[in-house]
Amino acid sequence: MLKKISNIFKRNTKQIPNEPNILSSGKHPLSPKKISSGARKVVEQLASDGYEAYLVGGCVRDLMMGLKPKDFDVATNATPEQVKELFRRSRIVGRRFQIVHVRMGSEVIEVTTFRAHHSKKDSTKNSAKNGTKHTEKKTHRDKSQRSAKGMLLRDNMFGSIDEDASRRDFTMNAFYYHPQDNSIYDYANGLPDIENRLIRIIGNPEERYREDPVRMLRALRFAAKLGFNLEDRTAQAITKTCKLLADIPPARLFDEVLKLFMHGHALATFHLLREYQLFDTLFPATADALSKDPGYYLKFIEQALTNTDLRIRSNKRVTPAFLYAALLWPAVKEKEQLFSQQGDSPIYVLQQAAGEVTTRQCQRIAIPRRFTLPMREIWELQLRLPRRMGNQAFRLMENKRFRAGYDFLLLREETGEIGSGLGLWWTSFQDASEEKRLEMAQQVQKSQNPSRNKNRRRRKPSKSKAPETSRHD
Repeated sequence: MLKKISNIFKRNTKQIPNEPNILSSGKHPLSPKKISSGARKVVEQLASDGYEAYLVGGCVRDLMMGLKPKDFDVATNATPEQVKELFRRSRIVGRRFQIVHVRMGSEVIEVTTFRAHHSKKDSTKNSAKNGTKHTEKKTHRDKSQRSAKGMLLRDNMFGSIDEDASRRDFTMNAFYYHPQDNSIYDYANGLPDIENRLIRIIGNPEERYREDPVRMLRALRFAAKLGFNLEDRTAQAITKTCKLLADIPPARLFDEVLKLFMHGHALATFHLLREYQLFDTLFPATADALSKDPGYYLKFIEQALTNTDLRIRSNKRVTPAFLYAALLWPAVKEKEQLFSQQGDSPIYVLQQAAGEVTTRQCQRIAIPRRFTLPMREIWELQLRLPRRMGNQAFRLMENKRFRAGYDFLLLREETGEIGSGLGLWWTSFQDASEEKRLEMAQQVQKSQNPSRNKNRRRRKPSKSKAPETSRHD
């Protein structure tokens, strides 16, 4: 279908033509029935009040490719304040890039105002074009602001649909769909790129990456998710601007990294990040460990990400704590080797290594405390799980991080960091009856302390079961 559609148009020499290629009803696979009811209602309400409104971006692209969109986004010439006035259950979010979240039942529809180019002249012209009714005066700096390196610190210059199309990141995301007339407007000649499975940035690649270095991460995420290749200029510019990623606020990078590794294609994303030297910026300590021991450490991370992909594709939960615990484990092991030379106890050495790695990583990616604490508990359980004598095994299984620590142990065995056997013991222990568990614990006691008094009375442990939670809780 896409090949048939793309043959209708010839690629223009400009990336953003003066007039869009219009696919009328019947010439594309979309229909209003494929759009969520909430998104349709938002578009209809905006249109009935005299505003332009379209479904835009990834949802249109996915539907054209026969994929199910994760969510639906709407673009309009109504300002965020005007959108908020129309919808009772809505709120304006974001300072750098204002959007409106409109709640329709259980759906949250993201509504953005058409963006304009960044110049004082455009600011005056576009305010008049949109018919903004605000009486307060806002300076150009209030609406748009750049850093010394060209990064957009604020991007609230509003304009027309053709200007908005030129501000989109990739050609495959510059589709606008109007459900009322069932037409698609292709402003960046994105159809041939979808057919050729190419990701092409709109405009000058280096300049666009400087405006927002996160676009480099988005390019690689789409490449991994869709199985696309990067267009040559789009790819080459990443190697020239990859260091700019370090200028992104750590809090924003936390959200972006979750998108990279928790969409079901984490392994492919990891390989692309390393290929384009972006992983070094995101996880410098882990990248350093990989350079020292590319054998085991690489195998460990690849297996962890493979398991993550399998769980996500099976609709199973994966907590960021487990993901970060795996990604940072090579760095922790390297620090552990360094600190162990001081002769301290293994648990103290691990805690010291974990603390330093976590602190430094949070300077680059702001991992919230609600994830760093369980992450460190997962690591510490690796020293506690071998201790199974007496009641220790029963107490460990009552630990709320037991399942995550157990999974992490299996991962270490699977990739050859430690010998096999302990994981199988814990698997059998969880499946065994209470009497069998007591017998297993006593056998460990005998094997590890054969000279201990065999007739010593042991207190019968309280009944316990493995936590009925997700494996990575």
